[in-house]
Amino acid sequence: MKYLANRKKSFGYAFKGLATVVRTQPHARIHIVAALVVILAGWWFHISQAEWFYISTAIALVWILEALNTAIEFLVDLVSPEYHELAGKAKDCAAAAVLIAAFFAVVVAGLVFIPKVV
Repeated sequence: MKYLANRKKSFGYAFKGLATVVRTQPHARIHIVAALVVILAGWWFHISQAEWFYISTAIALVWILEALNTAIEFLVDLVSPEYHELAGKAKDCAAAAVLIAAFFAVVVAGLVFIPKVV
């Protein structure tokens, strides 16, 4: 029973973290809108199972990296409250990971949806 209670707590912490990402990161709210638009487009165009896999993988990758970026930003702010060049570089690199994933997601969406629109 204690095992299940601990798992429930773990999920609670994870959902609390997800809420923190959405509440504190403006780009996360953009990612929500983008993901909803792409999911609706997938439904509208009746994309294949393989295409759903590519789309969902791209969406998940962006969200995973947005969460990690947020965690890195919070941690850097904790350990380096004053400006430090290396702290800035760490935050910039974490943000770059999200940017790369977002570009990847746009490419995937283009490969899936442009042929259907044309």
